[in-house]
Amino acid sequence: MEQEFDLVKDCSQKILAISDTMEILNGKWKMSIIACLCYKPMRYSELLKEVKGISGKMLSRELKDLEINELINRQVLNTAPVAVEYQITDYGKSLKQLTNTIADWGFIHRQRIISGMKSRTEKQIVK
Repeated sequence: MEQEFDLVKDCSQKILAISDTMEILNGKWKMSIIACLCYKPMRYSELLKEVKGISGKMLSRELKDLEINELINRQVLNTAPVAVEYQITDYGKSLKQLTNTIADWGFIHRQRIISGMKSRTEKQIVK
């Protein structure tokens, strides 16, 4: 009985941790922004080009959220005109393995779906 309670407790703690993580990384764009910044610091305009489909307003909002959660730094560069560069923090770098794992899974899943679609199409043609 005590072992069952420990399993339920472990599960509850894991679900709470997942909820916390999803709250911070929620939305369509944050993981893509983090993944980009894991490779190199980028200016706002570079991120806007790299993260396909994101609006300027949404990018600004997501960058602020990531900065508040200490995952990225915003640095004002001493240039004319003034430019802003975003870079991943050491703490944010702890998410690089997660972004790689998600990307690997997404690649495999995409290939699986595409080959499944081809297989279904071929079966339909044979009939």
